[in-house]
Amino acid sequence: MRSFPGGSRSALIESFRAGEERALARAISVVEDQTPGFEALLDELRPLVGRARRIGITGPPGAGKSTLTARFARLLRNQGNRVGIIAVEPGLFIRSMASRGSVGGLATAATEAADLMDAFGFDRVILETLGVGQSELEIAAAADSTVVVLVPESGDGIQAMKAGLMEVADLFCVNKADRPGADRLVKEIEVMKAIRTGRTMRGIPRHHARIAAGSGSAELDVPVNDGESPSENPPSFWDAPVLKTIATEGEGIDELAARIDGHFEAMRTTGELKARRSRALVDQTRRILTRRAETRALRAWKAVESEFLEELLAGRMTPYAVAEHLDREK
Repeated sequence: MRSFPGGSRSALIESFRAGEERALARAISVVEDQTPGFEALLDELRPLVGRARRIGITGPPGAGKSTLTARFARLLRNQGNRVGIIAVEPGLFIRSMASRGSVGGLATAATEAADLMDAFGFDRVILETLGVGQSELEIAAAADSTVVVLVPESGDGIQAMKAGLMEVADLFCVNKADRPGADRLVKEIEVMKAIRTGRTMRGIPRHHARIAAGSGSAELDVPVNDGESPSENPPSFWDAPVLKTIATEGEGIDELAARIDGHFEAMRTTGELKARRSRALVDQTRRILTRRAETRALRAWKAVESEFLEELLAGRMTPYAVAEHLDREK
C-alpha cells in the first residue's frame, strides 16, 4: 500500500467514506499532484460516482461567470442541495485547479476532482472555466449541462461562434443584461443558432438577417430559412434557450436553474443523458491513456537526456532520431 500525505490510501478512503471534508480536500490534492497511487484511489472510489449532476459554466473573461456561479450555487443550496464548485470564487466548498497544460481552464485533474466530489455525495458539481479555448471542449465532455455566459459588449455573439462555444452550449446566458445591447445580443444568438441548425427563424420576416460583428463594426448578412423549404437538419431533442441575467442583483437566476433542470430531465427522458455520460467515459479513458503515455515518454527522456542533449544541440541528431531511438528501446 503506497503512502499518501497524512497516512495510507486505505485510511484516506475510510475518512472519505465517513464524510470528512478534509479527506476530500486531501484526495483532490493527491489527484492534482498525481501522487503515486492516485489512479488506484480514483478506481476504488469509482463505484460511488454518477449521482451528482455536473453543470459547466463557461464563456469569455469578464462575462461575470464567478458572480453568476456564486448566485446559482446559493440558490441550489437554498433548495437543499449539497454543492461543490471547481472554480475560483470563495464560498461553499470550492477548489481552484491548475490547468495542467490545458490553456485557460478545465483539465483532466479537474474532471477527476469532479469525480471525487460526486463520490463524496455532492448533489451538484459546478465546473467553471477561466476563458475560451480548448478547455470549453473539455468541460462539454465533463458536464451534463453546459451554460455559455456572454455579455452585450465586445461582439460576444460573433466571438462565441468563432470560439466554437455555439457547439458546446446547452443554455446561453446573456449576463449583465441591464447594459445596452443585451436584447440585440439575444437576437444575434438566436440567428446564429438557426444558421447552425438550419431551423426556421420565426418572427424574422426577411430572408436575410443582419447581425453585428461587434460594437462599431460592420454587420454580417446571413440567409435565414423562411419556412417554405424544409430544414436540412432535423431538430434536436433540446433547443438551447437564450436567457438574460443580472448576476450582481440575482435577477434571472431562478429561471436559469429551472432551465438547467429542464435540460437534465429532457436528457433523461430521451436517453441523451446516458449517451452523453457514455461519451464522457470514453473521452476520459482516452485522456487517461494519453496522460500515461506522456508520463512514460517523459520518464524515458529523462533517463537519456544527458546522453543525447549535446548531440541534439550540435545538430548531429534530430528530435525525430532521438524519438525513434527511444521507441526501439521500449
